[in-house]
Amino acid sequence: MIDYTPLYADLQHIPALRAWLAQLPEQIAAGLSPHRWGDLPDWQAALNALPEITPSYIELTDKVRIGCGADASEEQLQELELQLRRLHPWRKGPWEIFDLFIDTEWRSDWKWERVLPYLESLENRLVLDVGCGNGYHCWRSLGAGARRVIGIDPSAKYVAQFYALKKYLGEEKPVDLLPLGIEALPPNLQAFDTTFSMGVLYHRRSPMDHLRELRETLRPGGQLVLETLVIDGELGDCLVPEGRYAKMRNVWFIPSCATLESWLRKCGFENPTTVDLNPTSFGEQRRTTWMRFESLADFLDPESPNKTVEGHPAPKRAVLVAKAP
Repeated sequence: MIDYTPLYADLQHIPALRAWLAQLPEQIAAGLSPHRWGDLPDWQAALNALPEITPSYIELTDKVRIGCGADASEEQLQELELQLRRLHPWRKGPWEIFDLFIDTEWRSDWKWERVLPYLESLENRLVLDVGCGNGYHCWRSLGAGARRVIGIDPSAKYVAQFYALKKYLGEEKPVDLLPLGIEALPPNLQAFDTTFSMGVLYHRRSPMDHLRELRETLRPGGQLVLETLVIDGELGDCLVPEGRYAKMRNVWFIPSCATLESWLRKCGFENPTTVDLNPTSFGEQRRTTWMRFESLADFLDPESPNKTVEGHPAPKRAVLVAKAP
C-alpha cells in the first residue's frame, strides 16, 4: 500500500532504532492486512487516483498549507477533492491543500498552539507521536525543526489519509506514520527526544502500563507531552465510567490533574507539570462536511451542557509535560 523503503534506510542511521528494523516490515504488513481492514482496497484506490500536482510552496509552521489553486487545473482539483472525500471521516486537522480546505472534526491546530509554549525546542530532535491519528501534529513537529518524526496509529484509514497528504507535502520528508499501537514498539527503546501522547490515555485499560511504555520510548532527559481527559478534583480523585463516557465505549480512567501528576511520578517521570487545562468547546470539536458523524454537540446533555449525555462531567482536557529520568 505504501512504500516504507525510505524510512527503513533512514532508521539504519539511527543506532537506537536500528534493531527495530528486524521486525518492523512484518509489523507493518500485519497492520495493513486486507484481512483486518475490509475497506483497504478502496482506500488504496483513492490513493492511486490522486492527481499529480506539484505544489508551488509548503507551509508547516503557522499552519499546514500545501500550494494554491493555481497549481492545478479545475479537473485536477475536482479529482483531488473526490478522492480525499473517499477517505471520510477526517478527524484531525485542518488541512489546506491547493485552496481546498479540509475542515476536520477537531481543530488540532488549536491544541498545537496550547502545547507549543511548553515544548522543549524540537530542533534536530527525534520525535514519536503515539496515537497520532492522521498525523497532523507529526507535520507540525517537522515544521518546528524535528529531524525525524514517527507517528504510530493502528487505524489503516488514518495511515491512508496521512500518505494522501504526504504525496503533496513531500514523499522524501522524514515523517512517516506506522499502522501500529505502542505495544508493537520494542521494550525499553530509550530512543526519542520527544514523545507525544495526545488523546490516548483514557482509552487504555491500564493507564500505568501506558505511562511506563511512554517512558521507555524516551532517552534519558527526553520530554513527554501528554494530553488527556481530566476531571476537577484533588489528589486521588479519578472517574471510572461503568458504561459509556460521551457515547464512547472505550473510556477507562479520567483522573484529576493532581492524580495524573502522581501517576507520572509513580511511573518514574520527573517534574510532571500540568501546563494547560481547557474545556472542550463546540468550536474545537464539531461535525463538518468532512466528518459527518456525531460529534461533541451530540455527546452532551442538551439541557445541561456541562454534563455528558450519561451525566458525567463534560470533557475537559489537560496538557502535562514531564521528563524521563
